[in-house]
Amino acid sequence: MELTARQLSEVLHGTVDGDPEAKVTSFAKIEHGKPGQLCFFANPKYEQYVYTSRASVLLVNRNFEPKGPVTPTLVRVDDAYAALADLLKYMSEQKKKYRRRRSLRSRVAFSAKLGKRVNVGDFVTIGKDCRIGDCTVIHDNVTIGAGTKIGSHCIIYPGVHIFPGMVIGDRVILHAGCIIGDDGFGNAPQPDGSWRKIEHLGNVIIGNDVEIGSNTTVDRAPMESTIIADGVRIDNLCQIAHNVVVGKNTVMAAQTGIAGSTQLGEGCILAGQVGLVGHIKIADHTTIGAQSGVIGNIRKGGETWWGTPAILHRTFLKAYAKFKQAAEE
Repeated sequence: MELTARQLSEVLHGTVDGDPEAKVTSFAKIEHGKPGQLCFFANPKYEQYVYTSRASVLLVNRNFEPKGPVTPTLVRVDDAYAALADLLKYMSEQKKKYRRRRSLRSRVAFSAKLGKRVNVGDFVTIGKDCRIGDCTVIHDNVTIGAGTKIGSHCIIYPGVHIFPGMVIGDRVILHAGCIIGDDGFGNAPQPDGSWRKIEHLGNVIIGNDVEIGSNTTVDRAPMESTIIADGVRIDNLCQIAHNVVVGKNTVMAAQTGIAGSTQLGEGCILAGQVGLVGHIKIADHTTIGAQSGVIGNIRKGGETWWGTPAILHRTFLKAYAKFKQAAEE
């Protein structure tokens, strides 16, 4: 997208020092700025680059006073860092201008109902009796099983597979390759030492404003539902097993695994590679450090746990200090 300094100032409620018709088509760090690019200056330790940058436009705080000649056109705003965030959001929204498009190389069941301005990419399959809300964007090679309901303003990136009967709320983002609703790992041991598969007939319910990373899997329940509540953020390469409940606004980093029927409270933070055993409950606003293994209930909210088996963070640090001291003796 091409923007002039004048347009930038209008979007960001700023003023222009220099050529109002200076054009930019991309962003760069201030030390790497080239003609046609927009840079921003907010941290004083980067001031030296203000006078050497060849960028076309430089976003600066309104009260900035140069100490030497400046080549870029300056767009002055109240807070350059916040204005950059606003500009990135504006650019993203412009790219998402919703328009109805249905690729001729997609397959949409006759009984499926698509809302206004739904975008369907190449090689998408949408099954019988699906319901897709307004302004949802479905990228290439997505499979949506029969009877699935997807809300409005969702983004479903390439290669996502959504099994039949799933329920997905509004403004949900599913990144490339994630899988919603495959069978959980349910097997019953038999007298002869073999395993009998337990059929999974439940579903996954995903609330509003949820984001799920690439190649993450959320398993369907054998009965009832696996639930991802509103506002949850799940990173890439995570595993959410059957009948798990993840509370509102909980976040988890990459390679976290949660075993079946575990319940996470609201506002929890799970760092990378955390593992939780099945059938436990985690209190609201619990933080669990990276590579921790939780093997029992956490009943008191607002605490930080670490280690395997996970213990209170302050206890872990004391234990580690003694362990290290013993090893050095």
